[in-house]
Amino acid sequence: MFETLKAQPADKILSLMAAYREDPRDTKVDLGVGVYKDEHGNTPVMRAVKEAERRIVADQSTKAYTGLAGDPAFADAMIDLVLGETVARDRIAAIATPGGTGAIRQALELIRIASPGATVWLSNPTWPNHPSIVKFLGMKMQEYRYFDEGTRGVDFDGMIADLGTVAEGDVVLLHGCCHNPTGANPTADQWDRIIATVKERGAVPLVDIAYQGFGDGLDQDAQATRKVAGAFDNVLIAASCSKNFGVYRERTGILMGIARDADEAKLTQANLNFLNRQNYSFPPDHGARVVTTILTDPELRADWEAELEETRNTMLALRQQLADELRQRSNDDRFDFIARHRGMFSRIGASPDEVEAMRRENGIYMVGDSRMNIAGLNAKTVPLLAQAIVDAGV
Repeated sequence: MFETLKAQPADKILSLMAAYREDPRDTKVDLGVGVYKDEHGNTPVMRAVKEAERRIVADQSTKAYTGLAGDPAFADAMIDLVLGETVARDRIAAIATPGGTGAIRQALELIRIASPGATVWLSNPTWPNHPSIVKFLGMKMQEYRYFDEGTRGVDFDGMIADLGTVAEGDVVLLHGCCHNPTGANPTADQWDRIIATVKERGAVPLVDIAYQGFGDGLDQDAQATRKVAGAFDNVLIAASCSKNFGVYRERTGILMGIARDADEAKLTQANLNFLNRQNYSFPPDHGARVVTTILTDPELRADWEAELEETRNTMLALRQQLADELRQRSNDDRFDFIARHRGMFSRIGASPDEVEAMRRENGIYMVGDSRMNIAGLNAKTVPLLAQAIVDAGV
């Protein structure tokens, strides 16, 4: 049987990680993997997470399954975090998933059941796993323009023009905040136009929100998602806790399905439960329980929010430092967009050859499309990156 298998394409980021590990240079810089790192290059466990885990270990009396949808308290806490009071709770179906990736997979599976002929529209560019999963499931896919390579901002006119061709019943995947891989985000007014256009076309939004709290703040980063949720009868929202709670390896995510009314929500919930049963039966609980413990305890939540804000401000400071270093070294303001971008990533517009030159000459590791993880930098490595960018002629 196995002799009939075909080799699968290598994951570019995982291949980059392997090359980085094998590089003997002390000055090498990893800007590929999407994890937050402190000034020492470590990905720390947040204080509130440590305390929540201590309490769970001390108090937990069973490891029995929680249920097909996961712990209801986790769903309630995450719905409150992402949506606030935007949508009535009885209109929302939700399942815990193995990370944000699991939420995206289950969302696409639900779409395939509900509307097999729907086309899924993705931003160009987008997170590579989006098109990979869509293709694997055999679903139809189209792209809408998103990034302006000249300004390094949102190609808003192109985006609206392409969304204006979406067919009724199609699904439009939108990044809720901190667009991956570009770091460029629509303004509030542009979001209003995006929502109006998608609604006019009769399409269904699928929002991927993986970085809430990494951009402009917890509530600010949720505003676009809340606008979308409040404007449509049907919305799918995939949320991840990997970044803002730092529980990457615990694979903690949630898929929310907003329905027209309570009866439709019950039907949606039953189908989501069915999908969980088919894919992994019961979702993992430890990370979800940690998140629930933090969000439902005022003291832990306050400490978590404070540390998350420190993380966000650190990334903003690194962005500004890099933009300033590049302005000084290049005697040009063309890199000022880096300070305007939000979240972990920015796409700087380097060619694959220039990216390779930075790796070869300076030990700078970033994805070939020049997406770099700002959170992989620190105050000492920013000047090294700035000089490498200038030397490569970006």
